[in-house]
Amino acid sequence: MVYCRRSPVPQGRAGFTVSTKLGGAVTRNRVRRRLREIYRLNRPSLKAGYDLIIVARGRSVGARYQSLDAAFLAACDQLGIREANA
Repeated sequence: MVYCRRSPVPQGRAGFTVSTKLGGAVTRNRVRRRLREIYRLNRPSLKAGYDLIIVARGRSVGARYQSLDAAFLAACDQLGIREANA
């Protein structure tokens, strides 16, 4: 799940939340690292000036990297924060 809001600073920022309901610290950190990497690789294709909060849901624990990436990009498309040429 991705929440977005216009940022008061010109560059975009991101925050990540992973609930303790998803598992132990090792599991939560693995999910968080994957989400950070997905954001890092897709940041050039996102419009500048938006703050994002990326919330991990239960299915993200066992999900493949490609499906997490596709879900993130689909959420960004729905929010209209992806560049047109991306």
